[in-house]
Amino acid sequence: MLDDGKPLSGLDAVFRPRSVAVIGASDTETKIGGTPLSYLRTLGYTGRIIPINPKAPEIQGLPAYPNIKDAPGPVDLAIIAVPASLAVQALQDCADAGVKGVVMFSSGFAEVSEEGAANQARMHEIARASGLRLMGPNCLGFMNIEERVFATFAPVVGAGVAPKGRIGLVSQSGAFGGFAFSVARERGIGLSYWITTGNEADLGFSESVEWLASDPGTDVIVGYMEGCRDGDGLRRALDACRRAGKPLIVCKVGKTEAGAKAAASHTAALAGEDAVFDGVFRQYNVVRADSIEECLDIAYAASIAGLPKGPRVGLYTVSGGAGVLMADMAEARGLTVPEFSRETQDKVLAMVPFAGTRNPLDITGQVSQIPGASRTALGLMAADGACDTIVSFISAAGLGPAGMEMAGDIAHVRAARPEVMQVVATLPSPAFRKAVEAAGVPVFEDPNRAVNAVAALARIARGFAASGDGTGDTPAPLTVPADCTEPLALAALGERGLPVVDFRHVRTAAEAGQAAEEIGGPVVVKIVSPDIGHKSDIGGVELNLTGRAAVEAAGDRILTAARTKAPGARLDGLMVAPMRRGVAECVIGVQRDPTFGPVVMFGLGGVHVEALRDVVFRAAPFGEAEAKAMIHQVRAIRLLTHPRGSDPADIDALASLLAQVSRIAAASPGLESADMNPVLALTDGAVILDALLIG
Repeated sequence: MLDDGKPLSGLDAVFRPRSVAVIGASDTETKIGGTPLSYLRTLGYTGRIIPINPKAPEIQGLPAYPNIKDAPGPVDLAIIAVPASLAVQALQDCADAGVKGVVMFSSGFAEVSEEGAANQARMHEIARASGLRLMGPNCLGFMNIEERVFATFAPVVGAGVAPKGRIGLVSQSGAFGGFAFSVARERGIGLSYWITTGNEADLGFSESVEWLASDPGTDVIVGYMEGCRDGDGLRRALDACRRAGKPLIVCKVGKTEAGAKAAASHTAALAGEDAVFDGVFRQYNVVRADSIEECLDIAYAASIAGLPKGPRVGLYTVSGGAGVLMADMAEARGLTVPEFSRETQDKVLAMVPFAGTRNPLDITGQVSQIPGASRTALGLMAADGACDTIVSFISAAGLGPAGMEMAGDIAHVRAARPEVMQVVATLPSPAFRKAVEAAGVPVFEDPNRAVNAVAALARIARGFAASGDGTGDTPAPLTVPADCTEPLALAALGERGLPVVDFRHVRTAAEAGQAAEEIGGPVVVKIVSPDIGHKSDIGGVELNLTGRAAVEAAGDRILTAARTKAPGARLDGLMVAPMRRGVAECVIGVQRDPTFGPVVMFGLGGVHVEALRDVVFRAAPFGEAEAKAMIHQVRAIRLLTHPRGSDPADIDALASLLAQVSRIAAASPGLESADMNPVLALTDGAVILDALLIG
């Protein structure tokens, strides 16, 4: 317990209280006001416990008080377990008594009705005015495992407490959080804190994660999210984890395309809530897991073994089939499986002539008949220099007597070569698990789960190594012109220093012909209108036009098509620009997200962008390194890096453009959406060929 004699402040008073009051305390241990009191009394909490109930002088053997204002001494944390009709007054009493933190179990607020929402808003006002911190309402509370603070009525505690460890768990759902706690307990995974945030009238998911990022007793954080109302707060929390070097693994549910329907731009149509969250998680080096099992797998491995030096994995197996299974999973998850040196292979073959030695190293099941073979082979793999992690599959050996010898071999090599992370896949006895975990080696019962966890940790390590990319100088805000057309949009972007195509804005087909002669070579002619967003849909674009006559005829056709197919649109002439050839067409977009504000999209562009949906997002602003990560995330990256019949695209120029767009987006509150499609990636540079701005 934090007891240095100094007053507690901030969230320390909530999560590490020296005194806990239970308002609505009950003698019945199974009641919502009796359960936390019982947990605190019987599970090792050493601070003061203060029952509050006006109807009894003593509860569960402890002196009780009629009101929190009657309680002796300062109270760090109060648990409110009263009906909704009494909850607001109970919170006000806590504020008047100088209580620093409150956990409110009471439900019946914003989750049920407008009246409940109004009462919840009043709670927020009380918390803000008094400075106390409120968790809930409608929450299951929290646990500080090390200091035995059980500010919860969760029944899962009755079945046993998860062991003390260095993983902090934050969940917006009490039921899901309780399930995750139970899974951790049954798997023997150690926790530092377990936090559920409920309705988040004050203290929410983001601030809880941010606090854990600064907690010296927490090395790894697991989160369960259903939504976010404070994008800036979430970004601060994610950044705090990144700066602290603490892996954050999140299970985020609610994959929807909310807001994509009836969108005015490609970017808006593609910027579904889930795609943006996914991009922000990648931006801040957060691993997104698909299940609580995967969350805990990755967190467990990180808490036991730390992070690998890189993505190279050596696979040790007693089964050729299992080796192939692990190798397939490793490469599918972005790990590399390099071949061991000839020297290492020869030494293994001298000891086990029938071994497969390239990688995976298949020592075969006969290894048990060759004394010292497993220790020697593992030592050779670790010393080879070809791998950052060794994953060992030893079948069910972890259950038998030979398993403890193997555990000793693994521990010996881990100690001798601490720079090489190790993970083992086997069915373990409790003694085997204890021995290898003590050596810093996590154990999995499924080899693919072991490899998947290693791959996630390698991604985290790579992300931490790449952290520190600055966002650059803040530009002047971009003002979207009234009735913005493509020529106006291109001109506005060009004024901000972005590379835009040379173009002419003309009024008539005849002027278009003259402009084409001035430009020379093949040109493109487009309709200009503030009311026509996707010009190709109405025949408003013609390409590869050569010669004045051809351009004038095309101009006439385009104007006629626009009048016919968009009769209500305001027409502002034609735009003529040179045809440009490059490596590939890309799209860069901006969308103002309701959670994160301006977000930037990158993908392979052209008219098929919505069909292909090969796009990625990041929250603005970001620097060139993050922009490169975006570019390399698209599935069709080889169209840029390995194009047929062309040199590769200038990724540096493309990243520079993408980062500058992000800075402009962050600095421009009047910019609601932008499409730069296509952006032509060149072998030397990049150029915006078309643009749409919406203010």
